Amino acid sequence: MPRPDDKPTTSDAAAVWLAMQDLVLDNARRREVSEALGVSFARARAIRRIARRPMSMGELAAALAIDPPNATGVVDDLEGLGLVKRRPHPDDRRTKLVEATPKGRELARRADEILATPPPALSDLSAKDLETLRRILGEVAGDDEGSRPPR
Repeated sequence: MPRPDDKPTTSDAAAVWLAMQDLVLDNARRREVSEALGVSFARARAIRRIARRPMSMGELAAALAIDPPNATGVVDDLEGLGLVKRRPHPDDRRTKLVEATPKGRELARRADEILATPPPALSDLSAKDLETLRRILGEVAGDDEGSRPPR
């Protein structure tokens, strides 16, 4: 609870952080994505990243916060499903780039569409409250994300 001097405690911030994580991570959208795409949510995360731009295995591992050998397994699975393909890096013959196939880009688009659907309670907020939330999230993220209109 906020104190009278309006300075939150560490436990106040932790409680809000946990609530945000629960809202995002426990949201049923993850299950919806997995069911709609026919792959695990971890695979869906990977194809969404790769669909944005081709990347090396190391870049993918870093983007997904997984070990490089795990990234290889993910890409092997996605390649087997026809969602990605490997190609030589134009500047480094030792490195392969992973890029989405048209089928992979379509699945990523479907996942983004599902994930972009806000929970009903968020849609029910007033325009003023949504703008306040956007501003606060931008401040927390340390960028101007909160001041930009939605994409």
